Amino acid sequence: MRYLVSVIDDKSNPGSTDRQPAISAFNERLIAEGYWVFAGGLADTDAATVIDNRGEQAVFSDGPFVESKEYLAGVWVWEAPDLDVALKLAAEASKVCDRKLEVRPFL
Repeated sequence: MRYLVSVIDDKSNPGSTDRQPAISAFNERLIAEGYWVFAGGLADTDAATVIDNRGEQAVFSDGPFVESKEYLAGVWVWEAPDLDVALKLAAEASKVCDRKLEVRPFL
């Protein structure tokens, strides 16, 4: 099963900025053990654009779709045999990246 792992940062209490070497090492382990599918960090929410084309014409809005002190800072996609394995990996990843994570299975 594949899982989306959302990395959640906090504008008022951000995680450490020196975590890249540890994250890279963790990613290498995920790759070696066959869990890694994809990973990527995201630009700040100020760079976001929201598009709503449900009406007569598309509406483009600057900024995130919701204003919040917490925001999506990056994602992993993992292949794991079950939720227990994904949650164990996520607990390690949260420590490695010094941020909260949300784990959600793909349908």
